[in-house]
Amino acid sequence: MTTIRDLLRLPIESRRRVVAALSARQRELLYFEWSLWARPEQALPDGDWIYWIVLAGRGAGKTRTGAEAVRAWVRDFSIVNIVGPTRDDVRDVMVLGESGILARCPREERPTYLRASGRLAWPNGATTLLFSAEEPDRLRGRQHMKLWCDELAAWRKNETFDNALLGLRLGSRPQAVITTTPRPLKLIKQLLNDQNAVVTRGTTYDNSEFLADGFVRRITARYAGRPIGRQELFAEIVEETPGALWTFGLLERQRIEVHEAPTEFCEIVVGVDPPAKSGPNADECGIIVAARTDAGKVYVLGDHTSRGETPGRWAARVASVYRRHKADRVVAECNNGGEMVSEVLRHGETHLPVRLVSASRGKYVRAEPVAAAYERGLVFHVGAFDELERQLCALTPDFDRKVGESPDRADALVWAVSDLLRLHRPDGSAILDYYAAQAASLSDQ
Repeated sequence: MTTIRDLLRLPIESRRRVVAALSARQRELLYFEWSLWARPEQALPDGDWIYWIVLAGRGAGKTRTGAEAVRAWVRDFSIVNIVGPTRDDVRDVMVLGESGILARCPREERPTYLRASGRLAWPNGATTLLFSAEEPDRLRGRQHMKLWCDELAAWRKNETFDNALLGLRLGSRPQAVITTTPRPLKLIKQLLNDQNAVVTRGTTYDNSEFLADGFVRRITARYAGRPIGRQELFAEIVEETPGALWTFGLLERQRIEVHEAPTEFCEIVVGVDPPAKSGPNADECGIIVAARTDAGKVYVLGDHTSRGETPGRWAARVASVYRRHKADRVVAECNNGGEMVSEVLRHGETHLPVRLVSASRGKYVRAEPVAAAYERGLVFHVGAFDELERQLCALTPDFDRKVGESPDRADALVWAVSDLLRLHRPDGSAILDYYAAQAASLSDQ
């Protein structure tokens, strides 16, 4: 047997005989022996490289690949650190997740997770420090022999990666494995063209035999046949979706680093797109924070979207975000629930100023003036917002007829930015202003 797939190809009775002939210890070793389970593109490459870039679709085994690289490295190197998009991602995905480090190590190799100090202590004395990409300053002065960077395309702050690389300087062969679903970001393109990089790719379907049938059906229904599906399923870098209001190029142009953002705003709002129901299969509760300066520029500051929470919980989340950002008001869609939406929200904050808005037009038409404001250089993203930006770049004229999840983050952003740009004026003049500006730009060409 060369790989676990060879075993799975045997008739079921032959499989049973092979497994029955193994001792309990041998069965345990079989489960944890990565060389039997890994596809060729998931194995640590040979050669003198600095970056191993693993571009893979959703569910393709990126996390398992990164965790197994760490497990292999700590046998010979004493400092192997990891960085994820957020603290929650590091804890829940990279360390404690089903494909994370603890789950992928047999008992005698398994490290102790020291949550308070933010590190893993390995039985052989090696150490793994845990870092969040949201806190670039924590990486200053830290040194690494090996490094695992997960979902790099979702990191909000490029300076985190810069600080991480400055510390990659210990040992005889400092190296980093970078596991991510790709996006057409400048940083990703630079790494792919780096002569010190080895690039491997994997698709969702490469790993389908180890994924739930429901997951494969769901994600295929959502992305198949759409250009964004080439990115999410096949790990291709897709520059844009034909007909979409936003492109990744536009968002990249309108992106600024966190330290470059203004610190004073004349208005801050929290846009909310409430779900109609709760539970794991419910739509997301889109929660987006945006602010406007005296100069009329709008800055998207945060994405606090949640999924599956009860009305009481997402209302409390909105209230917490409102207080944290010292917002002026909440702007919430009331198509699902009407006046009850404001009552639910005020359970989380008694005197919460809520403005209800109703969707009388389709998502695409409603979003057109907001996308135009991006084109005119009026709206900026402070850092990166991975899921939000995916939704924006998938918003096409026929989106509402497609099978898939509702773009709740995009909806919440449209409500927030529309409010700050006064696009909700009851006389409809804001929409007229939008089309007048479009006509003027065409006449100038």
